[in-house]
Amino acid sequence: MTIQWFPGHMAKARRQVTEKLKLVDIIFELVDARIPYSSRNPMIDEIIQHKPRLVLLNKADMADKEATKKWIKHFEEKGIRALAINSQAGQGMKDIVSASQEILREKFDRMKAKGVKPRAIRAMIVGIPNAGKSTLINRLAKKNIAKTGNTPGVTKAQQWIKVGKELELLDTPGILWPKFEDQEVGLKLALTGAIKDTILNLQDVAVYALRFLGSRYPERLKERYQLVEIPEDIVKVFDKIGKLRGCLMGGGEIDYDKVTELVIREFRSEKMGPITLELPEEMAVRSEAE
Repeated sequence: MTIQWFPGHMAKARRQVTEKLKLVDIIFELVDARIPYSSRNPMIDEIIQHKPRLVLLNKADMADKEATKKWIKHFEEKGIRALAINSQAGQGMKDIVSASQEILREKFDRMKAKGVKPRAIRAMIVGIPNAGKSTLINRLAKKNIAKTGNTPGVTKAQQWIKVGKELELLDTPGILWPKFEDQEVGLKLALTGAIKDTILNLQDVAVYALRFLGSRYPERLKERYQLVEIPEDIVKVFDKIGKLRGCLMGGGEIDYDKVTELVIREFRSEKMGPITLELPEEMAVRSEAE
């Protein structure tokens, strides 16, 4: 499955980010805490270059806490400050401002020494579609300024947003790369809802979800679908879920499309608990292989 999805407004977004870099002090890079590697734009380092950065692992409530700790440590070992947040519930919002102030302390001290009047920190938020940027902006601003939606690609314009006296945000459209060279990255993005469902083979996504759960979280998979053991044949897993949940067609045949929708919906709605789909050590091995 090769996923290609690069709407014109995303190509424009990359140019906008590059053009506006000089206006901001810091970049807030928003990633999905369940897939911190796969939800990062691989061009991001090249685009923002040496600009100070704060990585925000959003939807941390949906991710495995121990895995999130590993990811924060991983970023900090690379010299990048990282925070776990939940923009939906407003958790970690105060930490964003204080972390930004720490990262930029030397710069603002130099400005003060030169007699420059103190001003708010100017930040740019970047992230792939559906990472939760609009929700984060609204939480920080404490009002509904940015459009939100669980459909990728809602944010298309660019605007400055004031967050109290300490912070000003430059919102930018989400950026997604034009082709997923790694099929597994595409499957993870699809499973977590970062890509429009209408352009995917959802059965491939459901198969990936079930295989991953069977490997990493087998007890949760067994409990959710009342499996005594997890069959190696994925069709048998579909059959068992279909019979248990009544995903049937005429004549008692399994409706695989309904099973597919069920599995993806239940993964996204945390019916199997908080799950992280990748760990830093796994991604390091993958990068070396590339």
